[in-house]
Amino acid sequence: MSFEQCQRISLLMDGFDKPWFFAGGWAIDLFIGHETRVHNDIELAVFRKDQQYLKRHLRGWDFKKVINGQFHTWENEHVELPIHEIHASNAANGDDLEVLLNETNNNEWKFRRDTRISSPLDSVWSVSKTGIPYLNPEIVLLYKAKNTREKDHQDFIAAMNYLEKEKKRWLKSALELHQPEHKWLRFLY
Repeated sequence: MSFEQCQRISLLMDGFDKPWFFAGGWAIDLFIGHETRVHNDIELAVFRKDQQYLKRHLRGWDFKKVINGQFHTWENEHVELPIHEIHASNAANGDDLEVLLNETNNNEWKFRRDTRISSPLDSVWSVSKTGIPYLNPEIVLLYKAKNTREKDHQDFIAAMNYLEKEKKRWLKSALELHQPEHKWLRFLY
């Protein structure tokens, strides 16, 4: 249960006074409480409305926005959908982060791929026993359901033993709306 990379990034984010949380596989592992697999990257999630705060917090870093799979310099413009992925790198120490911009509307988180799917803003993330914020697993898994890779399926299987019935129901409903043929649905009862 070392989570050394997460702890280091958590220190980096100290003083950032907007919500932020680990996403992707690290979020699943933080939820479970131990590392279940090797992680090749670090993904953070922030709300789209807070993107400029993040950029100021990481001043001195190089930022690229991803447009149609291509990297483009991100100046100071406010990025809107369909852009949702920012890559930040620190030449001084070699750190790299993938930042995923999440949508909100009033007090709700909105799934950018299907805005019929939402959740109350205060139910989107949790904090690990060691104080590290992470995107809740049912939301992470909903994102991972698109173009599911082997590591995404591993994360799903790992999380299923820990997910509460209410969170399983939420994920099942979201998948039924967004991907009604997804293979994970047969495991969500």
